[in-house]
Amino acid sequence: MNRLRDLREDRDLLQKDIAKILGMSQTGYSQYETETNDIPTNILKKLSIYYNTSIDYILCMTNEKKPYPKNKTN
Repeated sequence: MNRLRDLREDRDLLQKDIAKILGMSQTGYSQYETETNDIPTNILKKLSIYYNTSIDYILCMTNEKKPYPKNKTN
């Protein structure tokens, strides 16, 4: 996924850096960037929080990089 690569490169990080943050191997993370493997929901959540963007942006469903507003809880 070009978005994942772009987000990572914007922060001058290597695949191994993001893989370490996610607690996985560089090879496993690389398979997300190349779309060899689908990204599990829990990993998408971690990436969206880390990059401060929406999951939709990561998945190329929107061009709006800004994250959605958080839900207010009572």
